Amino acid sequence: MNGLIILGLLVMLMLTGMPISIALGLTVLSFIFGFTQVPLESVALKLFTGIEKFEIMAIPFFILAGNFLTHGGVAKRMINFATSMVGHWHGGLGLAGVLACALFAAVSGSSPATVVAIGSILLPAMAKAGFPARFGAGIVTTSGALGILIPPSIVMVMYSVSTNTSVGALFMAGVIPGILLAFLLGLTAWWRARKFNYPRQTKATTAQRLKALRECFWGLLLIVVVMGGIYTGLFTPTEAAAMAAVYAFIIAVFVYKDMGLKDVPRVLLASANMSAMLLYIITNAVLFSFVLANENIPQHLADSLITMGLGPIAFLAVVNILLLLAGNFMEPSSIVLIMAPILFPVAMKLGIDPVHFGILIIVNMEVGMCHPPVGLNLYVASGVTKMGITELTVAVWPWLLTMLGFLVLVTYWPPLSLWLPNLLMK
Repeated sequence: MNGLIILGLLVMLMLTGMPISIALGLTVLSFIFGFTQVPLESVALKLFTGIEKFEIMAIPFFILAGNFLTHGGVAKRMINFATSMVGHWHGGLGLAGVLACALFAAVSGSSPATVVAIGSILLPAMAKAGFPARFGAGIVTTSGALGILIPPSIVMVMYSVSTNTSVGALFMAGVIPGILLAFLLGLTAWWRARKFNYPRQTKATTAQRLKALRECFWGLLLIVVVMGGIYTGLFTPTEAAAMAAVYAFIIAVFVYKDMGLKDVPRVLLASANMSAMLLYIITNAVLFSFVLANENIPQHLADSLITMGLGPIAFLAVVNILLLLAGNFMEPSSIVLIMAPILFPVAMKLGIDPVHFGILIIVNMEVGMCHPPVGLNLYVASGVTKMGITELTVAVWPWLLTMLGFLVLVTYWPPLSLWLPNLLMK
């Protein structure tokens, strides 16, 4: 009954159009004051202890690094490099878009940043080359979602904070699924380009490819700095985030010189605004998790599902449906912070690996970012492409179907996520 009261309060507040973070906080406070004997002091203490975790510091640093890279010319150089490598194949600029999104995702950790950085440069070039607007929009919208699967990923950090799962293990687990999804999205683009005979670029010479690689080398080196540092044990994921922010600042201002020192305060302010918004959501989500745990709701839910005879296969199917439905109304950060504490104990009781479960949740978030009515990437892409949400929804469907097929693969083949972490952590 208490679980239904909490859920009812949350849904009712969200239906008023209230921001999710505020709805979470009001739900928690209303329930605590109206239905429990929890002292006010413990609420204040939980607010403080909930965001003092060391891992949370990674979020503002990765946001700052992504903003420096977005404004610092890295995306343009990555697109040039990707085009020199795959531009001569069917739909070459589209394939270059997928590859550029994958590369930028590996240094930014954010899907919307990837869509803006790659889309604003690639889409005008595709239109000039004679590609239909929908083809380019579909590629950038869906490939931009790689930003939360290919490490480093802000959403992975949030899952780690919610469930106490290792951030390093999650980062490792995202590498192979991220590469495979990028390949499948590229394959879909190639197949459609071949079917409709879309333009191809002139094949780049070896000298042109080496020149493009040399120009984007400093941007690509960030992948080595962050991931290499984590996997060799030189620094933790949080320290890697700080390194990424400093490195991104140096290459944007002093190496590529596409950003002046006068632009730095603007980037810092934008990063601070975004970080504050996410930390506010996290704070309220921590309170929400506290209330759920205090009422033993996740444990009761786990016992009920196990009593019903729901095994791992059926449970994972139910989780996918729940998360895909949640993706219709909420953005990824909120879904992870609300749903993970509820579903995670059930998954543990059923013997599902926490890292595999995390990757499954993140792939669901990717799908949710690319379909209406609240698909974050759709709205970002709409601003970049000047296309309506309905037209964009039609544009993304071939790649969205590919992502749904990939979700089934990730759900029921755990070695896809777990092979690399198990290999590196032996």
